[in-house]
Amino acid sequence: MKLSRLGEFGLIDRIRRRTPIGRGVRIGIGDDAAWVENSSGSSLVTADLLIEGVHFNLHWTSLFDLGYKALAVNLSDIAAMGGVPAYVILSLGIPANFDSEQIEAFYRGFNALAMKCGVALVGGDTNVAKALIVSVCVIGHAPYRPIRRNSAKVGDDIYITGTVGDSALGLYMLQRRMPGLKRPPLAKLLARHHRPTPRLDAGAELAKNRLATAMIDVSDGLMRDLEHICRASGTGATIWAERLPLSRAYQTLADKVGTGYALSGGEDYELLFCARPRHRGRIHDLAQRLHLPMTRIGVCARSADGLVVINAVGKPVSVRLKGHDHFIKP
Repeated sequence: MKLSRLGEFGLIDRIRRRTPIGRGVRIGIGDDAAWVENSSGSSLVTADLLIEGVHFNLHWTSLFDLGYKALAVNLSDIAAMGGVPAYVILSLGIPANFDSEQIEAFYRGFNALAMKCGVALVGGDTNVAKALIVSVCVIGHAPYRPIRRNSAKVGDDIYITGTVGDSALGLYMLQRRMPGLKRPPLAKLLARHHRPTPRLDAGAELAKNRLATAMIDVSDGLMRDLEHICRASGTGATIWAERLPLSRAYQTLADKVGTGYALSGGEDYELLFCARPRHRGRIHDLAQRLHLPMTRIGVCARSADGLVVINAVGKPVSVRLKGHDHFIKP
């Protein structure tokens, strides 16, 4: 079957079903990170591939920002499991016309976030390629039981950290070369696109306090990633559009763009998680302590109800569940 028909997630599911569970593997393909045993206990392992022309465009992305983001998106997977990152392996496919200054700029951005998050770059590989290719593998550990996607229950609250839609709206503006991009508040949207913040502290605290029943990072779009949780948990979901946390920068353009980018845009790398209603007070207190909004945006429903978005007057809103899929054209 052609990949354009099977799709990215269909391919992943096919690989998962055909891959035997190896010795020492506690959680394999299907979650944000793997969970494997080692001599000192267990590890969380995640990897990501970024390809020029597919995931980034060097016409509007600096090498420093690319290095920063390449690590951030992998750290976000560790955060989504409630883990703590420790080591990173970085491999690059580099076009022959690149120079050393460009690669040094990439590593400066990469190391800036690595130092901030206490992650050690321990190895990797380089080779020549027709386009810039970035392969990152992060190895961490799970001080508490990892939070998976498959344990949400009907009636669970649905939360999102931070704000959503900024990255996708920033990319939209870059692609159309809209004026005023370097001035506030629009510059905030670009910063969120180029240098996302992995929510490591929030993920670890949610795991430590056993507050989240299921969790995922928002990389492919809020609705697409919520669909992953619902499929794994056997539930549906209802989202209240008026409760979506939108930044001030997003709100300046909300009358023109609506909530589409917040629902389906992707690359926010916020944590989307489910929790029992009895934990609302504890989640509120945690958000206050971390100085990070954790907004209750919906509720888990029966699987038969599907995924529904409700507007301010209680009526269903038509949402195109697109998100991001590497093999299916939009």
